[in-house]
Amino acid sequence: MPTATNPRNAPVIHRARANSIHIILGLDSPIARNRARTGNRLQTPLTDCVKTPLYFDYHATTPVDRRVLEAMLPYFTQHFGNAASRSHCYGWTAEKAVERARACIAGLVGAAPREIVFTSGATESNNLALKGAVEACRSRGNHVVTMATEHRAVLDPIRHLQRIGVKATVLAPRPDGLIDLEEFRRAIRPETVLVSMMYANNEIGVIQPVREIGEICREMGVLFHTDAAQAFGKVAIDVADCPAGLMSFTAHKIYGPKGVGALYVRARTPLAQQIDGGGHEGGLRSGTLNVPGIVGFGEAAAICAAEMETETARIGRLRDHLYARLEESLEGVRVNGSLEHRLAGNLNLSFAGVDADALLTMLPDIALSTGSACSSASPEPSHVLRALGLTAQEARSSVRFGLGRFTTEEEVDYVARRVAEAVGKLRKAAPARALSPAARTT
Repeated sequence: MPTATNPRNAPVIHRARANSIHIILGLDSPIARNRARTGNRLQTPLTDCVKTPLYFDYHATTPVDRRVLEAMLPYFTQHFGNAASRSHCYGWTAEKAVERARACIAGLVGAAPREIVFTSGATESNNLALKGAVEACRSRGNHVVTMATEHRAVLDPIRHLQRIGVKATVLAPRPDGLIDLEEFRRAIRPETVLVSMMYANNEIGVIQPVREIGEICREMGVLFHTDAAQAFGKVAIDVADCPAGLMSFTAHKIYGPKGVGALYVRARTPLAQQIDGGGHEGGLRSGTLNVPGIVGFGEAAAICAAEMETETARIGRLRDHLYARLEESLEGVRVNGSLEHRLAGNLNLSFAGVDADALLTMLPDIALSTGSACSSASPEPSHVLRALGLTAQEARSSVRFGLGRFTTEEEVDYVARRVAEAVGKLRKAAPARALSPAARTT
């Protein structure tokens, strides 16, 4: 039972049970012990003997930060109440925890806590924003504008809206992945009710000029939604400077738990609920709140608020170091998307004459990807890279490197060497295709 030496009021667990739980949760691994010794910073020896496998897919998801896990644990066992239970202390405690987390998440983007609506993740947030806004504004028009490089969590809901009669304009980006603002302005019609453009791309890391997009939307009287799942907690966002009425977030991209997200809904923004059954979250999203997940989301946001500036600078240096190592080791390496307007931890590269799937097969000790995790089962080349103008073969020769909070310089050096070796072997096996312009196909 709790004692005075238990200041966090966490559940007390017998030593034998604690050891088992630590093993189940992955807290007794060598990496976890190393983090505990070094203040939560993952470190590896200054040798090539890094511990593998290495994780370089931080855009797909992130590991839960130990500090986040510790904040969550009491709400699974001791403080397990339903935040909607208003008649006893268990519910009151859960509700207070939810509101603390809501304030932390709102604070990270300069919003009011009442403007944060909790969901199960960015996909649900996007669906609520897109379908809810179009339904709420249907008397004003039936046209939406988006980009070809959006995540499927935006493109698929828009396809659904098209099937029920909504018109959509899908704009191609410039070759660097950025929107052409004049083309965007011309795409808005009198019947346009919604624009949805992501803040930062999940594959190429390109950061859109959301402030300028929002200003055009405000000028033309159109509601603006942005999927900020990749940007939240990684770039400075202030809703006072970004005229977005709706903005989607998720916890698992910022070292929080999976299965919890949020939608920022600016005051007086028209939005129709999409899930009925209890009127939770101001009537916009019914369903029992995931209190442990929300607590973890809030803690992850608070950590980002305190550490984002220094963390972004460190990760950016590592990304640039990785690119420099690969460029000096290999010919035929091209960056996909703008390097200037880009998330610090993103590097998307095409390796001429190399099949990316074959490359990843040769690197079982490194977690990499060729694009979005949600599209990894598709045999088609990345729709994002194709929208930039890459040929099918160029898209299939591209790899996404995702660096994050626990990436070290020793790991970057290891990855650069292993990738260069594997690319060299693949090119040697198929020299006729490597670096050959004739190999370009559409």
